[in-house]
Amino acid sequence: MSFRAALNIADLHRIAKKRLPRVAYEFLAGGVEDDVTLANNRAVFERIRFRPRTLVNVAARSQQVDIFGRTFNCPFGIAPTGAAGLYGFAADIALARAARDAGIPFVLSTASFEPLEKVAREAAGGALWFQLYMSKDRDAAKALVLRALEAGYEALVMTSDVVVQANREYNTRNGFTIPFRMNLSNMIDGALHPRWLCDVFLRTLFDSGVPRFRNLDTNTGGRIIAKPIEEFRTQRETLNWDDVRWLREIWPRKLYVKGVLRADDAQHAADSGADGIFISNHGGRQLDGAISPIEALPEIRAAAGRRLTLMVDSGFRRGSDIVKALALGADMVFVGRATLYGIAAGGEPGAAHAINILRTEIHRVMALLGCSSIRELTPDILACPDLALTPDAPAGEAISGRRVRAI
Repeated sequence: MSFRAALNIADLHRIAKKRLPRVAYEFLAGGVEDDVTLANNRAVFERIRFRPRTLVNVAARSQQVDIFGRTFNCPFGIAPTGAAGLYGFAADIALARAARDAGIPFVLSTASFEPLEKVAREAAGGALWFQLYMSKDRDAAKALVLRALEAGYEALVMTSDVVVQANREYNTRNGFTIPFRMNLSNMIDGALHPRWLCDVFLRTLFDSGVPRFRNLDTNTGGRIIAKPIEEFRTQRETLNWDDVRWLREIWPRKLYVKGVLRADDAQHAADSGADGIFISNHGGRQLDGAISPIEALPEIRAAAGRRLTLMVDSGFRRGSDIVKALALGADMVFVGRATLYGIAAGGEPGAAHAINILRTEIHRVMALLGCSSIRELTPDILACPDLALTPDAPAGEAISGRRVRAI
């Protein structure tokens, strides 16, 4: 099945699963431990129902959103995803270009196989943000932050929820490591997936060597040392809000904290100088049993008021999912696996197809709801008693220009 025949993200998922060897697929699609959080990220959307308006002229619908004075064509962007190069050749560059062409933001992960400077060059003209896995080694962290600043990244996204390495048991079973090493099992599995072996792994190997986290490479004695990300994560347990304040001092552009699931932590982010937060449980890949971002969103929106822009990720697979989050108070949604499935299924055109699927679904849902603009997506179009919605509450103004719903 060609990616062009995919009608939804689930179709792209199925194609990706067939094309990827087990070690790559399970790292992409898996959660952590018993996948309780992963499953709940999807199940929560089913508990939210729409209350559509009817006989509304919706012929001139627009999905445009304004975030800190920059207008984006759609209310979603591409989330940072580590080791994306396992799913397509130069995947981060392909994702950044697809985002640029669609007029949406792209967040590059620290754990990219592509140097951040190369991504900025190859996707020039797009809205590029950089995700930082913070190290307690402030010299190393500062060097990485200044590289992103010099390369022109517009925002810094500090991930806060990877205090220790998650218990992803499938990685242990599959012998998954970065820098990537092929064991006998992986070699056999790779040979059974010749398209991936030739178009992704061998092409990467011949182009730039063994896949590794190039933004963490260091010069030692005139030679390049490829660090595993675990080394960069050392002493992560000691990080605190003082580290966010330190980042605020050295980063002059927009600063986000990613991994927030509580209203009090949102307040801490604002107090520490962050411009916004990503409400996220890391796609269900860190703490099994954590609440979903959608469950946390109403409380955080009510508490944040005008102080923060609210991004949300984890579990989004449909345009209707995105619409529900926007109606609950999110300023923008970010998708990760959805566009990676597109990359695995068809490279850059596959990622563009995934973006277009979501954009088309949002356009259709807005019409069926009787809404012509993102501003009109308010809680009164939803029915979700378990989130304690109060659709008739007074509204205010958010710093991004979106309306804030008191929930």
